[in-house]
Amino acid sequence: MRVVVDTNVFISSFFGGKPRRVIDLWKKGEITICLSPDIIDECVAVLRRLGLEEEPEIGELIDLFAKAHHMLFTAKIPALRLIMEDPGDDKFIACAVALKAKVIVTGDKHLKATGSYMGIKILSPAEFLAFFRHRP
Repeated sequence: MRVVVDTNVFISSFFGGKPRRVIDLWKKGEITICLSPDIIDECVAVLRRLGLEEEPEIGELIDLFAKAHHMLFTAKIPALRLIMEDPGDDKFIACAVALKAKVIVTGDKHLKATGSYMGIKILSPAEFLAFFRHRP
């Protein structure tokens, strides 16, 4: 299953809980993460801003990105203007559209309020885990 993971889920995964379980599904090859340059740039910027770049999990995450482990990458994403409250969130929807992802996993309230776009579900980590368990 193709999934776009919001930066906040990647970052929260370092602290455990449901976001970590989402990332563990990727590490095990049970889902395919969809990424764009803008998403990777945002992840790196947030990790640096939080001072987490020396954490061992960061090295593991960067290694997984570098190996393209169960990952799809797009350099071309459609220009969208959907989320008026935070236009920076549009990159996640654009990536999902470009790579035909089924789901965007996010903890962001503005993105989550969208609900879905072009059949792409926008779910919290908890909602995604329930959806993943009960998929056909």
